[in-house]
Amino acid sequence: MPASATKALRVAVLADSDTRWKWGALTASRIAPESPGSTDVHLDGYLLRGRATPTPRQLREVGVTADTLREVTAVEFLRAMGDATGEESYDVLVLALVGGGVQAMLHGLGRVWQDRADRPVVVTGYVGVVYEKLADGLLLRHGADVVLANSRQDAERFRGVYEGVGADASAVTEVALPFLGGAAYTGEPDGDDRPYTVVFAAQPSVPDNRGDRVYLLERLIRHARRHPEREVVLKLRSKPGEHTTHIEELPYQKLVQRADPPPNFRLVYGHMGEVLDRTDLLVTISSTAALESLHRRIPTAVLTDLGVREALGNHHFVGSGCLASWDQLDEGHRPVPDAEWVARQGVAAEGGAYETAFDQARDRIAALRGRPGGLPPIAPYYTTVTAPRYLPGILARHHLAPDGTPLPGAPAADKAPGPVRQVVRRAARGAYRHGVQRVAPVIRRMGEL
Repeated sequence: MPASATKALRVAVLADSDTRWKWGALTASRIAPESPGSTDVHLDGYLLRGRATPTPRQLREVGVTADTLREVTAVEFLRAMGDATGEESYDVLVLALVGGGVQAMLHGLGRVWQDRADRPVVVTGYVGVVYEKLADGLLLRHGADVVLANSRQDAERFRGVYEGVGADASAVTEVALPFLGGAAYTGEPDGDDRPYTVVFAAQPSVPDNRGDRVYLLERLIRHARRHPEREVVLKLRSKPGEHTTHIEELPYQKLVQRADPPPNFRLVYGHMGEVLDRTDLLVTISSTAALESLHRRIPTAVLTDLGVREALGNHHFVGSGCLASWDQLDEGHRPVPDAEWVARQGVAAEGGAYETAFDQARDRIAALRGRPGGLPPIAPYYTTVTAPRYLPGILARHHLAPDGTPLPGAPAADKAPGPVRQVVRRAARGAYRHGVQRVAPVIRRMGEL
């Protein structure tokens, strides 16, 4: 469009956690349609206020910057979207939220944009591997103009779900994970530059019980003792008191305090890409880090010690060639990934195919923005007719009525909160996290007596 050649593409991203902010912001940069006159993107970030709102440290670790970034409630965000018109209107809106959040915003946006044909193109998708609640999550995302699938396999599954319920599947668009990249693995270290490095990528909610988490920690420490010449790293997502996409009740940082790890064992935070720069073997249960590692051709192991189960998510890797146990890894086994399986996941593509992985999304967004007469009203599959019992509860969690209007008493300040309100909010958030990580496990153990 001519407008794209004369001004920067204006993109807004609404995210509810650090990992989704990373996905949303990087997705925005990947899918922005390229115009002959301009490739600039003006990015405004909105962080949805809640239990997982990123801390400043988490935002710095993500390493993605925006032109503006502010924390909002759902109602405040909808008001901002309704007020953004003319030169201040957005071209693209990325909803980087859980499924219920996406559905609530779609209904709210449908209300504030009900008389606008020049509304932004609405994009949503998933942060990583989709291994549970496939139908539930997808139908909650239906209504967006573009629903991104991170692989050929996901695109096929997504279309199958939509078509199976009689919903329009044209929004499903195949891409790849936006944060893949980095230098390809060149082999084990040769010389004294650095030690052979084994990295275990921890997950906040997998496994979800103390016994299994202690077991994994003990096996990692045992591997470090068995191979004192190696560096063994426990890569952590968040510090105690911080939350990410999932709640972490039993942080490894606390569990390791009762262990006695050897000198070649250490905990690491930071950007996953930087950790992979010095990794010779990536081990995980089912983290998306496995796909990042496979993309760079780093030897990657998906553990079977706790079984291959849907609850763990490692069933997603059946057929990958990466399944292995700690006993096998201790003995020197290195999994060899299946090339066909890897290709279907949108990673480790040969011949620079990853660079073109977002072309289809760019083309679709450009076509939608150039549609004669503008875009049609947002039309989610879930309505008060198709889901009269389910939908109102989803919307109410974000203080919205079934018609997408704010409920009475919905939090929506017209100005930034004062110092006292900020202190109270931080204290409340801290109390919640304390309850999740300390009180809840105690109560659960008492209930098992």
